Amino acid sequence: MENYTELNAKTIDKWVENGWEWGVPVSAEVCEKARRGEWDVILTPIIPVPKDWFPPLKGTKLLGLASGGGQQMPVFSILGADCTVMDLSDRQLESERAVSQREGYSINIVKADMTKRFPFDDCSFNIIFHPVSNCYVEDVYHVWHECFRVLRPGGVLLAGMDNGFDFMVDDFTVRPLVITNKLPFNPLRNPEHFAKFASDKEEPMFQFSHTFDEQIGGQLKAGFVITGAYEDFNNDPDAIADGIPSYWATKAIKP
Repeated sequence: MENYTELNAKTIDKWVENGWEWGVPVSAEVCEKARRGEWDVILTPIIPVPKDWFPPLKGTKLLGLASGGGQQMPVFSILGADCTVMDLSDRQLESERAVSQREGYSINIVKADMTKRFPFDDCSFNIIFHPVSNCYVEDVYHVWHECFRVLRPGGVLLAGMDNGFDFMVDDFTVRPLVITNKLPFNPLRNPEHFAKFASDKEEPMFQFSHTFDEQIGGQLKAGFVITGAYEDFNNDPDAIADGIPSYWATKAIKP
């Protein structure tokens, strides 16, 4: 299915309209705190990204990759970064535009599909901030290679990733958890997986699990050197109580 990313983008637009937590822009109060130097951002649901993972932000060229929604880019812009946000969801990009107008900063807003060649020249950015989102695309090797291409030497890729566990269980309210799906989860290659997502005609959503080899090994294969990492949980008490992390975050450097 060649246009699955466009279907995903339209579904995310609907999620945002219905109050999706990853589509709610930051408040004016959060922006004011950032101006006072009080800020945090997340790549995964809970744990803030360590401050020492960031090079100096003032004047740096920063790409928010699939990072629309007005949650992280406002903070980086207020801290002085020269930000570009790339996303395929119209509603997520509208939120970026609305917050920038409200707070009075400039941001370059680009609608593009990360399964294609990124619409940027080689060595365009110092930082790429990529929250959990490559679960919406099948080929993450392409994403890592494009990140490597558009980063400058010495540039930093900060990425949040789903580790695949969430795709094994259909109903997380049931205890003990029941494993219902084999991995890798790929609705484009497995008819049973396809049926789970394509059955929702109103909000079709194609998501994909990715292996350690794809997520971590893929960054290394692209040429990155990984210098930091941590695990994180789903943003609900049961997942934390079960002690089952569902996400990874990495800091990787382009030599």
